[in-house]
Amino acid sequence: MNICIFGASSDRIDPAYFDAAYELGVLIARGGHRLVFGGGSEGLMGACARGVLSGGGRPLGVAPRFFDEPGILMKDACDFVFTDTMAERKTRLEDEADAFIALPGGIGTFEEFMEVLTLRQLGRHYKPIALLNTLGYFDALETMLREASEKGFMSARVHRCYALCPDPAAALSHVTRPNDAPDAASGLSLYSR
Repeated sequence: MNICIFGASSDRIDPAYFDAAYELGVLIARGGHRLVFGGGSEGLMGACARGVLSGGGRPLGVAPRFFDEPGILMKDACDFVFTDTMAERKTRLEDEADAFIALPGGIGTFEEFMEVLTLRQLGRHYKPIALLNTLGYFDALETMLREASEKGFMSARVHRCYALCPDPAAALSHVTRPNDAPDAASGLSLYSR
């Protein structure tokens, strides 16, 4: 299974986030899965990829050509695909993936998670999605999403399209379990309450 991760590129964060990202990478490789990621050598993306490498796996990095500068990408340790734009990068990541795990991150991570969640809600894919909730990072996002459904801005059924997972093992377990494509038959009815 190809598992796409989204996550921070920053190195200025609590070491516990790096430990969880690295552990997830090790678990991905040991499970015989392939990591698909944005190709960054730093931050949680890099930590997860290093975990995969230490577990004997070979990640697939996808990045726009303008990121190809010294120290930015892990292109020598990974299989690599270059795109022309960030939009093409995101599409390629989505196409390569069988599942998605969002690690803690900033606006890019939020945007990537929201896009795959939106596409699943619309019935454009039925790939599993998990949020790796290290140190409760996604608690506020979960509160916001719950409030959105409680106030009628989205269907409560959307919450069945992803899982909030406390640790790497739970996140990997969620995305690798057999997927019965919940709501697949109903397509756009996810909009209904």
